[in-house]
Amino acid sequence: MGNGSDTAAADRALKDKHRAMWAQGDYPSVAAEMIPGLGEILVRAAGVSPGDRVLDVAAGTGNAAIPAALAGAEVVASDLTPELLETGRRLAEQRGAELRWQEADAEALPFDDGSFDVVLSCVGVMFAPHHQKAADELLRICRPGGTVALLSWTPQGFLGRMLAAMKPYAPPPPPGAQPPPLWGDESHVRALFGDRITQVTAERRMLTVDRFASPEEWRDYFKQRYGPTISVYQAIGDDAGRAAALDRDLAELARSHDRGAGTDGTVMDWEYLLFTARRADA
Repeated sequence: MGNGSDTAAADRALKDKHRAMWAQGDYPSVAAEMIPGLGEILVRAAGVSPGDRVLDVAAGTGNAAIPAALAGAEVVASDLTPELLETGRRLAEQRGAELRWQEADAEALPFDDGSFDVVLSCVGVMFAPHHQKAADELLRICRPGGTVALLSWTPQGFLGRMLAAMKPYAPPPPPGAQPPPLWGDESHVRALFGDRITQVTAERRMLTVDRFASPEEWRDYFKQRYGPTISVYQAIGDDAGRAAALDRDLAELARSHDRGAGTDGTVMDWEYLLFTARRADA
């Protein structure tokens, strides 16, 4: 057995780790309470219409997939983490949305070339570790002339800076893995797709988050519910000094973004990139 089998085994182990990371905590509540409107924004930007064949990649609990189905599209929601899909099924049923849920790796999607009219991902595919592989898959399963629409946190925005703040406390990333917020950098995404796309639109926008009384309340919420944050604290383990330092760093980050200082609560603007393009005709 050579390097190929070693690489495949390493990739399986990495994906197992990612699957477990997103299954812990309570990401469904984060999606419902922090970003409930982002999926609808993405669906509108993509121009989803009745009868469109739509794939939501790294769909989580269906933040974009459910609005796409309610718009009349034929939707498949795919994600690496089955626990999130189970929650999505329940949410779709509650909202009267009919769609298909399928466990799938964004870097190796189990769909035929050109199967979909619209391919979406709302703060999802950005967490796939190998960006070029994921970008190639997004285009492969989109028909020529079809739409790819992505919503991603930017490197300079709050979530991008949060991930950067946690990085010194986390184990080193595996070889070849790239930082998720690069998907929020227009030039990076354009480079991933190259001349395979046309009619590009890219717009940086803000999501206002004002539900926390203090920076510390936001930090503790993410410590309890957000898989990537939970994983970093787990990696710190029993080192109380490092845990306290990360506590301080995260609270200070939120404080530096708080434009509600002096009021009863914390008001933060979280920047994201809304990117849409057409797959060039083959």
